[in-house]
Amino acid sequence: VQLQASGGGLVQTGGSLRLSCAASGLTFNLYSVGWFRRAPGNERELVATIGYRDRTTYYSQSVKGRFTISRDNAKNMAYLQMSSLKPEDTGVYSCATSGRSRARHAYEFDYWGQGTQVTVSS
Repeated sequence: VQLQASGGGLVQTGGSLRLSCAASGLTFNLYSVGWFRRAPGNERELVATIGYRDRTTYYSQSVKGRFTISRDNAKNMAYLQMSSLKPEDTGVYSCATSGRSRARHAYEFDYWGQGTQVTVSS
């Protein structure tokens, strides 16, 4: 199984980025997808998830209303559209998959990809 996150970069406060997660080696439509981030000196934080059954989404309070998670099962892809970015959104963003339909915790995710750096300048 391979998960590859991409799309990170340097953006100014208020800007937007779209992260992509390419999955291979698994039956993608049977896995929930989560986006996590880790800022320097901080613990890994769940940002958003999308289920595989009903595509129910979940967002952390810190990103709700600004980020949108989506998936395209035909392409084995997941996305995280990030808008109104703030400096506190800076971190390494990783995607992960879970066999649970409504995973909410890191221990529920089975496969992890390498992250992509997002830096929001003030």
